[in-house]
Amino acid sequence: MKKHSLYKEGHVTLVGAGPGDPDLLTVKAVKAIEAAQCIIFDNLVSHEIRRLFPSHAQQIYVGKAKNHHNASQEEINHTILSCAEQGLRVCRVKGGDSFVFGRGSEEMLFLGKHGVQVDVIPGITAASGCTTYANIPLTHRGLAQGCTFITAHADKDLGLNWQALATLNQTLVVYMGLSKTQWLTDKLSDSGMCPSTPAALIEKGCTPEQRVITGTLAELTEMKNTHKIQSPALIVIGHVVTVSQQMDWLQQLQESAPDAMMMTA
Repeated sequence: MKKHSLYKEGHVTLVGAGPGDPDLLTVKAVKAIEAAQCIIFDNLVSHEIRRLFPSHAQQIYVGKAKNHHNASQEEINHTILSCAEQGLRVCRVKGGDSFVFGRGSEEMLFLGKHGVQVDVIPGITAASGCTTYANIPLTHRGLAQGCTFITAHADKDLGLNWQALATLNQTLVVYMGLSKTQWLTDKLSDSGMCPSTPAALIEKGCTPEQRVITGTLAELTEMKNTHKIQSPALIVIGHVVTVSQQMDWLQQLQESAPDAMMMTA
């Protein structure tokens, strides 16, 4: 089995930092961060994780937020390359997983073409971490035998097979879709998905500020506007959302049980 040559000078490690909770970092990710001489990080890397960055390391922010990009992808690529060519141990830290809508593979290929060694440390992607914290399973016997991840972030039409997405009876998780909730609703409904299909919005998942709003596909935009949901937010569509609703009901039942027992006595 090939051993990864982490922490060498002039070497880049792509680190998936997970969806926000620093306790979800892998041991390997923490070691890479602690050994780094230069850390290049994104907007979705939580402040709690940033506090783990060693004081001796140079820190370069290249975050991208909606309608406000601190650096283009090409600029980010060259920034990473420049630091590696200076002989630094570079840690490129991304929210979630670098290879799930994170453009980590693009950075890896760019660096590889310039002769830079790259290692990749996986992170918990938002679809897994945020739904788990929200008590929403991605798969559940009798409800969903599979799961599909898509991103709604694109300059042009995504070119997706909407009919397949609408009728597969799987869990659908949408990254970066908060500004396109009505578009998503229309696309899926027009392609055959029932408007009453359960849906959830998970805001700032895996952080102390996490909020989970549940309803239906037809209510997505209303849910977003009524509760003033802000990015980062994940959209989950499918019958697995009802598991979370059942857990809420069970928790309320348990909390009210002592009072009910006292009334019986």
